[in-house]
Amino acid sequence: MGRWRAVLNEIDFNLLWQATGETIYMVGISTLFTAVLGIPLGVLLVITDKGYFLENLVVQRILAAVVNVFRAVPFIVLVLFLFPVSQLIVGTTLGPTAATIPLIAGAAPFYARMVETAIREIDRGVIEASQAMGATKMTIIRKVLIPEALPAIVSGLTVTCVSLISFSAMAGIVGGGGLGDAAYRFGFQSFNDQMLYACGIILIILVQLVQGVGDWMARRLDKR
Repeated sequence: MGRWRAVLNEIDFNLLWQATGETIYMVGISTLFTAVLGIPLGVLLVITDKGYFLENLVVQRILAAVVNVFRAVPFIVLVLFLFPVSQLIVGTTLGPTAATIPLIAGAAPFYARMVETAIREIDRGVIEASQAMGATKMTIIRKVLIPEALPAIVSGLTVTCVSLISFSAMAGIVGGGGLGDAAYRFGFQSFNDQMLYACGIILIILVQLVQGVGDWMARRLDKR
């Protein structure tokens, strides 16, 4: 009992809860804006492609190139590269709010490709039938593409959110705050293994919670 008490005494719980809150804030905001940007981008990658109802290969290839560039850049490099953008948008390069800029920039293109894949799996006959019935392009997007692909879109967002938890830990090391910052500064650099392990355990718990909720939602939405 005394040994466990000594271990717990090495953990600054106030700091740990604050860091957890910062991580949840970073991941929550980033996931929201990743969905807001990634879903339309994924839809555009499909409907502007050859054979679809808004075919425009120039636009499709430009969008695909931009997505591929952002996906190819390692996240830690993207964080450093987007320091000026964070400074411009939020007025600082430090803290959880500033960290959301590279988090969104890194996750939205990744998620857009997942949305694209989900929509491409829809039977083309369903789209053609909607066009034959006189549905407008926006109606097809809202009433056919998104609903048909929704379970896969939610599953993709779950995977993306889990990745954002990992990315947020890396962002913390370069001034983003959160559990990554706490683990590095107050765990690793301070030779406090207990604090380091506590941050790691909370990150694992967050991943399990997100994955569990996401899987449950995807199953509820899947009507097959």
